[in-house]
Amino acid sequence: MSKKTTKAPKRAMAAIVTGLIPILRTAVDSTATYKGRSMWFGLLCIRLVTIFLAQFPWKAVNEDFLCNTTIAICTKACFNTHFDSAIVMAWHFLFILLVLSVLFMELFSFHIRSSFLKKKEREMASQGEQGVAIDPTITVGGRMMIDFHKSKTSVLVYLFSVMLRLAVEILFVYVLLCWVLPKLTDKSYHCDAKDFHGCAVHQCVVRGAAEKRMSVYALLFISAVAIITSFLFCLYAIGHYLCNA
Repeated sequence: MSKKTTKAPKRAMAAIVTGLIPILRTAVDSTATYKGRSMWFGLLCIRLVTIFLAQFPWKAVNEDFLCNTTIAICTKACFNTHFDSAIVMAWHFLFILLVLSVLFMELFSFHIRSSFLKKKEREMASQGEQGVAIDPTITVGGRMMIDFHKSKTSVLVYLFSVMLRLAVEILFVYVLLCWVLPKLTDKSYHCDAKDFHGCAVHQCVVRGAAEKRMSVYALLFISAVAIITSFLFCLYAIGHYLCNA
């Protein structure tokens, strides 16, 4: 085994640790929190690790695509026809959307706390009183926590962010089931490359289809957990904070 081969996993692990640090730091160091916050950041970290591991079988997908022809351009034409979607990049893009859905709630929690503090300072300056403004937060363990019982607006924004997350997860499942899995079969298929000079109908196969399918199943499992969790949190928030208000 060459030195480059042994160094590759170490570099990859260093890259994923580097990607986890900002997420974990944001979850731990923030002075503001809300119900379910740690769980959402935890799901992001699990998703990042799963994507990192799942993309290993896809790193050399062009080399794993084989056709019964010695003409390289014909094999590449069949590859472009079969894999007509940017699979791994779609995973990364959807992960970015998940991060944005979590950061949306982070920005709102910061805004609601800063708005309350500014309003309280103005009222204290004008009336010389303290505690006139209704504090939409409570303090738990020295950290500010949004009290959804005091603000329906906060509940609605929270539900919106969770539904955004739910929509992205459903889109992710659609990509995996409709874009990726149909491309992975143990049987050979016929590729028509007649549009390219010197090419004809060839038989092609994707090598290592079982490993690639397993990576897709892992991503589907994480998405299913996130979808169930998001749906249950929506029901809990509606029943506990809106219906019992």
